[in-house]
Amino acid sequence: MEKFVYSFNEGSKDMRSLLGGKGAGLAEMTKIGLPVPFGFTVTTDACKYYNDNGGQLSDGMIQEIYEHLAELEQVSGKKFGSTENPLLVSVRSGAPVSMPGMMDTILNLGLNDDAVKGLAARTGNERFAYDSYRRFIQMFGDVVMEISKSKFDEVFDGQKKAVGAEFDVDLTTEDLKKIIEGYKKVVKDELGRDFPQEPKDQLMEAVKAVFRSWNNDRAILYRQLNDIPSSLGTAVNVQLMVFGNMGETSGTGVAFTRSPVNGENRIFGEFLVNAQGEDVVAGIRTPQPINQMKEAFPEVYAKFEDIARILENHYLDMQDMEFTVEDNKLFMLQTRTGKRTAAAAVKIAVDMVNEGVIDKETAIMRIEPDQINQLLHPAFDEEELKKFEPVAKGLAASPGAAEGEIRFNADDAEAAAQEGKKVILVREETSPEDLAGMVAAQGILTARGGMTSHAAVVARGMGKCCVTGCNAITVNAAEKTMEIAGVKYGEGENISINGSDGSVYIGSIKTVAPELSGDFGTIMKWADEIRTLGVRTNADNPRDAKQAAEFGAEGIGLCRTEHMFFEEERIPKIRRMILADTEEERREALAGLLPYQKADFKGLYKVMGEKPVTIRLLDPPLHEFLPHTEAEMRQLSEQFNIPYERIVNKTIELHEFNPMLGHRGCRLAVTYPEIAEMQTEAIIGAALEVKKETGYNIKPEIMVPLVGIANELKCVKKVIDETAEKCFQEAGERLEYLVGTMIEIPRATLIADEIAEDAQFFSFGTNDLTQMGFGFSRDDTGKIIKEYIAKGVLENDPFQSFDQHGLGKLVKMAVEGGKKTRPDIHLGICGEHGGDPATIDFCHRTGLNYVSCSPFRVPIARLAAAQAAVRNK
Repeated sequence: MEKFVYSFNEGSKDMRSLLGGKGAGLAEMTKIGLPVPFGFTVTTDACKYYNDNGGQLSDGMIQEIYEHLAELEQVSGKKFGSTENPLLVSVRSGAPVSMPGMMDTILNLGLNDDAVKGLAARTGNERFAYDSYRRFIQMFGDVVMEISKSKFDEVFDGQKKAVGAEFDVDLTTEDLKKIIEGYKKVVKDELGRDFPQEPKDQLMEAVKAVFRSWNNDRAILYRQLNDIPSSLGTAVNVQLMVFGNMGETSGTGVAFTRSPVNGENRIFGEFLVNAQGEDVVAGIRTPQPINQMKEAFPEVYAKFEDIARILENHYLDMQDMEFTVEDNKLFMLQTRTGKRTAAAAVKIAVDMVNEGVIDKETAIMRIEPDQINQLLHPAFDEEELKKFEPVAKGLAASPGAAEGEIRFNADDAEAAAQEGKKVILVREETSPEDLAGMVAAQGILTARGGMTSHAAVVARGMGKCCVTGCNAITVNAAEKTMEIAGVKYGEGENISINGSDGSVYIGSIKTVAPELSGDFGTIMKWADEIRTLGVRTNADNPRDAKQAAEFGAEGIGLCRTEHMFFEEERIPKIRRMILADTEEERREALAGLLPYQKADFKGLYKVMGEKPVTIRLLDPPLHEFLPHTEAEMRQLSEQFNIPYERIVNKTIELHEFNPMLGHRGCRLAVTYPEIAEMQTEAIIGAALEVKKETGYNIKPEIMVPLVGIANELKCVKKVIDETAEKCFQEAGERLEYLVGTMIEIPRATLIADEIAEDAQFFSFGTNDLTQMGFGFSRDDTGKIIKEYIAKGVLENDPFQSFDQHGLGKLVKMAVEGGKKTRPDIHLGICGEHGGDPATIDFCHRTGLNYVSCSPFRVPIARLAAAQAAVRNK
């Protein structure tokens, strides 16, 4: 019989996929003898069963839960629903991959009208008992009964206002009793039934609610943003409650064994006296720094420091811990590998190698490749910054700099971003419902909350600049205003925030790109020592090539020559060529383009030195270069002294119903070989001139696009070879060059062995291969793909991460075919997937020689390539 429930003393850290991260951590801490409140975990398999069976738990599952509940009663000496010594539990989610704040939690479960009296009598603290009850009704009502949290907030805030209470802790027991009655009325009014009083019913409904939360909107969005498979499911952890809200001898906190912001080797975190854990992570109260816990609970803090060291040494990584102090006794509620900024990840990895804790391979595996993006984000220009004075200061929750227009809710932030505006999301505090707005914003600013609040944790994960706990600002979301020192600022006004020091400025401050050195340089050096896959860049001009080289690119894997024709002084010449009626006229127009092309290629060669440079011959359909409006056509008519009607007729002649499948790529070179001749002359001529000027031994790589028939490449290669020979004879000097093709048509993968007879290299153009392989237009199917992902038809966007399952088989077939004919063939990838870590891992496993990506993804690709080498040893 399948087992769906495990006690904490039955599991371990190696059971993460079954018990979830939280459950595995609780089991491991129990196993090594740390103070963990006892409990049990309902597995991820149970969640999958629940989702696959119409939201139902099996009879066997329910029976297992009750059996483990009985064990918990026996261990704790407490009884569910007792009026003398009631058992209360927390019910928390815990996926195999950390998803902070995305799913739901219920605390104090087991309370009812009778049990609350028993809790008050047992503890001698009536206020604490009723505070716990009101928290439970609100959380259960929100999470399980799906009543809007705002309904409960109205009752709570109304009572605070009525009695003049500034903080939650200022409410008396009688105030809390009135709030509880108000909460019950909300339930009755909203659902037409009373709040449930039977603890076992509460528990089963809570378990189901946590399973349901796996598919709430914010959890789905978080998984999509972080490439987390929807098939994993979440576990549910049912744990004996310990109480941080029992008065001044109790408290709760969240801490990291090292700083998740900058990686400094010291305990970093926050705590609150007389509070429950949700108060810290939800930002309801701004907490105190963890080092001040020494004063409130000196003995407890010393024990906590010891446990922090034990956990880091046990897991050999920085840990994120949740804890509660109940009447001066410490309890550990969670440990997991801590999320951290890219800067912290790099520093911690390098420090741990230097400390002898881990080796270099382990260090590079500790850093998420996409995190490197955070290190490539801008900071404020120092000279510009001198002109501004901060108007407020909050907590430096996530580093970086951002400027933009103020928006006060997620919907407005999204709408403004879609209009191309930069925005800063300003909130009293964020909640998981704000996730889409946080994604859209350049940065986040909150009035409340600490370094471990929702805004801080999520922003750090995204690499977004974030300032939290900025008490100097007063946010009125309804009026869409923010007040600082008596001055109001409204929607649309510009602000700048610095997530590295917590400063807030009015106005827009210029930003600059960061410098990459120090620990980052060390990690990149280690990555280069380990990886076997080369990393090149896609660059069409010396500026991009220089940036990529600074980021460690080992060459250019794709230069798109068509991008060179759109400049103002060049576009007329390419248009003149297109409008020509004879070969002679075309050659005359192309001769005018030759000096430009040659100068472009010389610029690239000089930047890259003797590194390889792959140049793709003209690829797009010719109509893309022609004007489309009547006014533009008439202007062209006057410019070239060509009848307007002739231009219109040429445009009609070039029109194609589906130009992406039409007269483009190698087909242009086959029908108009003079275009390939001009480009080859520029490529070879530039290489010869740079060799003469610099002494660099240039070895150009000429790529023929869109080949799907072996004879297409034969035809174009003949033109390239004849033109190159002519260049050598005129220069009186020779050099080596390669001719290859971009494999982007599915048919090409099937006849790769034939194509390799003439191709010295293959570069997989996965953009078009994906487009043609799926039958998706990459320009028009964004909405369809979004729907497919939302409905589980696709796991992710195939234009973002390469389809290894389907199209990957074609790539493997092409690699095998190419190597069979030409064992020394060079193999690379140059589509946008070249910077995607999952695709890079596939390229390593498939035997490619290099990946090519945009300049700013080169460091990501270098790290991902090293990780692929370690992962696939």
